[in-house]
Amino acid sequence: MLPVNTPTKTYRSLDDIAQRKEELSAEMERDNAQASTLWGEVFVSRKEGTRSEFLSSVITNSITAIDAMLLVRKLVKNYGWLLGLKRKKKK
Repeated sequence: MLPVNTPTKTYRSLDDIAQRKEELSAEMERDNAQASTLWGEVFVSRKEGTRSEFLSSVITNSITAIDAMLLVRKLVKNYGWLLGLKRKKKK
């Protein structure tokens, strides 16, 4: 089981509870701001590249796609019987 953080502070009045609520709210706001900043950095757009960089990326992506198709073909050929994909030979 995971350890559960139990509050070590005892609350004597409603003011103590309200103060703790404000502290937690401020902490959540800081965490939310930090998460928003990190989330924004994930989707930073790239700068425009030159024509040769574009061509290079197209070729690289094409080779990767062809390699993936060949891998799938080989796996289906060798292990397709596990999924019932292998064809029966005609006599």
